[in-house]
Amino acid sequence: MKISCIIVEDEPLAMERGVDFVSRLTSLNLVGTFDNTSDAFSFLKSNQVDLIFLDINLGAISGINLLETTSIQSHVIITTAYHEFALKGFELNVTDYLLKPYTFERFVKAVEKVEANLVRTRPFDRKWIFVKTENRLEKVLLDEILYIEGMRDYRRIHTLSKKIMTLQNFTDFEKELPSHLICRIHKSYMVALDKIETVEKEKVKIGQMYIPISSTYRKQFLQMLS
Repeated sequence: MKISCIIVEDEPLAMERGVDFVSRLTSLNLVGTFDNTSDAFSFLKSNQVDLIFLDINLGAISGINLLETTSIQSHVIITTAYHEFALKGFELNVTDYLLKPYTFERFVKAVEKVEANLVRTRPFDRKWIFVKTENRLEKVLLDEILYIEGMRDYRRIHTLSKKIMTLQNFTDFEKELPSHLICRIHKSYMVALDKIETVEKEKVKIGQMYIPISSTYRKQFLQMLS
């Protein structure tokens, strides 16, 4: 999944770092850089992007002013040296808040939040995925998946007709699979929501298998059910 993004930053060194960090992630597609909010706003009026890296201190019209006065549909990651604006940023529903000078690792975590949100909200029209198992890629139909089980370094995909072992991790599955169809409910399990027969306080039943629900994923899981 390619995420289109722009950077709005008036400090040359900070802009250079932002461009460098974006270039290291193949999931990001940088479509514009701006050193002021006016030019960024003009661009956004005719171009939709998935993500904006937005500095706060931008002269006449700050990043906060832009968020307060403009209807922006994009995800926003604030980049600033001023920690006191964090609360205001989250009141304006930004996805994350990067305090300069931030590391590449912290930058990646912020982008991963955007990726997770986009996976949940973007339409998903594929009916299958390909999973690497042994020395081949095997096609797995989404409507045949019952649940995915973690087994140390491996994941076992249980389907209506077969079981598939793969080294692909749960983070990869969460990015690739639509959460309204297949949802994480435990550190070691993802389940197909339409295959669940019963839901109890701490477990679900699929076929003859009882699968635990952990407190970490309970709220998200119950939201998916409703």
